[in-house]
Amino acid sequence: MNFNYTNPYTSTRLPVFARNVVSTSHPLAAQAGLRMLWQGGNAVDAAIAAAAAITLTEPVSCGLGSDAFAIVWDGQGLHGLNASGPAPQTWTPEYFQRKYGDGAKTPPKRGMDSVTVPGAVASWVALSERFGKLPFEDLLQPAIEIAERGYLLPVVVQQKWAAATPELRNQPGFADNFLPWGRAPQVGELFTFPAAAKGLRAIAKTKGHAFYGGEIAQAIERFSAEHGGSITARDLANYKPEWVTPIAQNYRGYTLHEIPPNGQGIAALIALGILENFDLASLAVDGVDSQHLQIEAMKLAFADVYRYVAEPSAMDVTPAQMLDPAYLKSRAQLIDMKRAQDFGAGNPVKGGTIYLSAADENGMMVSFIQSNYMGFGSGCVEPQFGISLQNRGHGFNLDAHGLNPANLVAPGKRPFHTIIPAFLSKDGQPVMSYGVMGANMQPQGHMQTLVRMLDYGQNPQAACDAPRWRYNAGLEINVEASLNANTAAGLQARGHQVGVINDSYQDFGAGQFIWRAGDPKVEGYVVASDARRDGLAAGF
Repeated sequence: MNFNYTNPYTSTRLPVFARNVVSTSHPLAAQAGLRMLWQGGNAVDAAIAAAAAITLTEPVSCGLGSDAFAIVWDGQGLHGLNASGPAPQTWTPEYFQRKYGDGAKTPPKRGMDSVTVPGAVASWVALSERFGKLPFEDLLQPAIEIAERGYLLPVVVQQKWAAATPELRNQPGFADNFLPWGRAPQVGELFTFPAAAKGLRAIAKTKGHAFYGGEIAQAIERFSAEHGGSITARDLANYKPEWVTPIAQNYRGYTLHEIPPNGQGIAALIALGILENFDLASLAVDGVDSQHLQIEAMKLAFADVYRYVAEPSAMDVTPAQMLDPAYLKSRAQLIDMKRAQDFGAGNPVKGGTIYLSAADENGMMVSFIQSNYMGFGSGCVEPQFGISLQNRGHGFNLDAHGLNPANLVAPGKRPFHTIIPAFLSKDGQPVMSYGVMGANMQPQGHMQTLVRMLDYGQNPQAACDAPRWRYNAGLEINVEASLNANTAAGLQARGHQVGVINDSYQDFGAGQFIWRAGDPKVEGYVVASDARRDGLAAGF
């Protein structure tokens, strides 16, 4: 049957209630995680299996050459993992200016000169070694099976796959791996990735050593040299992910935790710290006043994030200064309830993808995100092992006198990063593992969904389903077509430049939410998955 896969009806998902849960943006990845839980593994084992599987089922968003971040509640406390990779040792502003001209402001968007050291595989190994129960090799078996046997392409992924093809088809390795029959696969067609199966087997057998010092590292070096890049096996061998302490912001009696810079998670914390100065609950949840306040708070947050956030050792200010309550109160006072504004950065010295989550009945909860940055990343795919490489290097700047000098490219330095997992606690106890993927939409989605839950009492699935807006730059915002028409008109009347977009993939993010309902062995969790993707919340 040649079905029409366009659903003409509004679809609302229902929350899932279970004691062992996995929520991802593709059903096969969620099932890979559940397999580990059925086999006696814990939430970390489930998250790793799901993360490996989703490199295949959602290759537009991530691959074996991605970066990753995680926040883990192990039953006693929170642990953060920064698995974003650094620049190759050859990278300097002069390196790029020699190759691309003095006018280049950033490294290129695509190609091998956009690739920093990938950290996702290292994150799997680090999480497994510290918290996992099952053998590492077992965790990658579902992904290997998917790569070898293939899967039928789902609706949303296919749309973005096809959209990325014209720009990327000439990048090395892209067409051979991602354009079977010379084109993007259609919905319902079988996609296999035998090269990635080989790569996964090597990673599984060596517990990642093949990637960071063995045969895969050597293959990446040869591939890079052949196509004008400079990343080496030594760059890979020298890489280690970093365990970090999450940074936090109190809001309405709860505490939101994010990974500290070089990521943009602090933007959500700044925005919530600003909103703490207003009585949002007294305003209509979808009314213009509530939405205007949230938009302006987010603008203020991004103004500081884009000015100051970079590799921590290069930053002029600290996260603590950026989150100082007195400073955030002073920023809140800049908001005009009747008028949209284009804010500049403040001065804090006076006072920035796929997401998945898993939790088990013993109380372990994992918030995990991995990404190749832009769709299919660099577009470069190492052919022997199917390593689809990210383009995080494009996040650096090349101008020492630009907006954020702290984010100037340098050898071994990590770029400003967009992917951010989130975690909510109350009085030191875990409440929710969640995230909203989609470039700079991520902190905006963290804030919007959390406000709906904490200020307005909406359940995680309803907060996830609700219409969203996205701040772009200046006075420009995009809103989903489902946003109340009167609210959209009211925002426009206050000076917001409103564009209506109907996009299910990235423009408004896609979230996964696991809320602890009580004792995990008794009540379990409430789980939500975003209908903007092909995802699934599953449990038992």
